[in-house]
Amino acid sequence: MKITLLHYSAPPVVGGVESVMEHHASLMQNDGHQVQIVAGRGRQVDSRIPFVSIPLVDSRHPDILSMKEELDQGRVPAGFESAVGKIEALVNEALQDTDVLIAHNVCSLNKNLALTAALFNISQKRKDLRVILWHHDLAWTTPRYRAELHEGYPWNLLKTAWNGVTQATISDMRQDELAELMGLEKSAITVTPNGVDVDKFLKLEEQTREFAGRLNLLSADPLLLLPVRITTRKNIELALKTLAHLREHYPNAQLVVTGPLGPHNPANAKYFEKLTSLRRELGLVGAAHFLAELTDEFIPDAVISDFYQLADVLFLPSFEEGFGIPILEGGLTGIPIFCSDIPPLRKLGGDFATYFSPDEDSKKVAGLMLKRLTGSVELKMKSYVRANFIWNSIYRMKIAPLLRAD
Repeated sequence: MKITLLHYSAPPVVGGVESVMEHHASLMQNDGHQVQIVAGRGRQVDSRIPFVSIPLVDSRHPDILSMKEELDQGRVPAGFESAVGKIEALVNEALQDTDVLIAHNVCSLNKNLALTAALFNISQKRKDLRVILWHHDLAWTTPRYRAELHEGYPWNLLKTAWNGVTQATISDMRQDELAELMGLEKSAITVTPNGVDVDKFLKLEEQTREFAGRLNLLSADPLLLLPVRITTRKNIELALKTLAHLREHYPNAQLVVTGPLGPHNPANAKYFEKLTSLRRELGLVGAAHFLAELTDEFIPDAVISDFYQLADVLFLPSFEEGFGIPILEGGLTGIPIFCSDIPPLRKLGGDFATYFSPDEDSKKVAGLMLKRLTGSVELKMKSYVRANFIWNSIYRMKIAPLLRAD
């Protein structure tokens, strides 16, 4: 499918809509679509995605600004229809072979009404083209724009439900406003929220991205981190049993053990076999992960640090520790710490960790964890964002179905 995204300006111009459009374009391209961006300002920032410059599309073009001065006073300039025709011809040329046009925020704002009118004409004439109007802001429902808006053409294009187009908004509030403004049923308006790019926001290493993708870690709720080598003194079987109980309440809970097998004791290989067997018995395949199964190479500290950023809980059920560096690392990243009540860990964790005996019943340990998880608004918010506002998830759940819709 060939998709064209259109806005007044595009990256590297800085703006909320520009950023959203860049993410949309990348996600669509990743999904196998042919994507291009059309704007009045900007340039190509992704080698896969062409940029088409049409200066008259820009809200800051001198001719557009001159016309806007008159339009704001309620007068349609003498050259308005000529500008509409020019823009229509230029945009139509850029839309050759395009299957879907997504116009971002240019058909609900009065920044370039000649562009709005041109797109209206295209949407009514081009029956081979599917048009999605993606509304971020609505001029007619925003008080600061009201003095610039007037009854009749072309201002009425901003509050009219155009025949044959798909209406999309970024929030429930915008959906309510648009439905009332255009006399539409809310069900006729798609809501697709903006999102967060976890990889970029957290500056995740490439190897971290690979691990997270293969293990589907962004869907974990919660994600337990056990940053230790695989040796018997780390008491990893308690972690597995605790995870099994926790999943009775949090079915998407996952555990990651980051370390390799301990290098000095040949018995560690048998211990690992015991752990993987226990994982199968507890029904935790796909939920309890050993990075040692994915790589036998050294995992850099930067990648381990990334896992602290992704994790919801630091879990250390060790029988023995000489010091306990993970306690300090967990403290720096601000995640809840659950650890064995042994002297080195108690010394580091003080009053700031939750303790249990390394011989404690796993159901009781899960209960301690459950109490903390259900009582923390910060962890709930983190889980909420991860479940609903990650770009990859938004694309899969919202954008891809919208593109497939008739």
